[in-house]
Amino acid sequence: MSAPSSLSDNSRYEQACDQAIAMCDGNLRSTIKALIMANEYLETELEELQAAVAAGCVPAKYSSSNAA
Repeated sequence: MSAPSSLSDNSRYEQACDQAIAMCDGNLRSTIKALIMANEYLETELEELQAAVAAGCVPAKYSSSNAA
């Protein structure tokens, strides 16, 4: 990984942290709790999508029958 890329990533993460903290009125405990809850939600969504794909459900835009 090059240094310029990691600097921009770091800046982006710092900005995201600042925004998350500001959204929780500066309360770090609330910020962490909100991030954990968001992560759990996304993990559940991912598991549901993986189950749907495993069951053969494919979004219409990726279906081969739409290619025609």
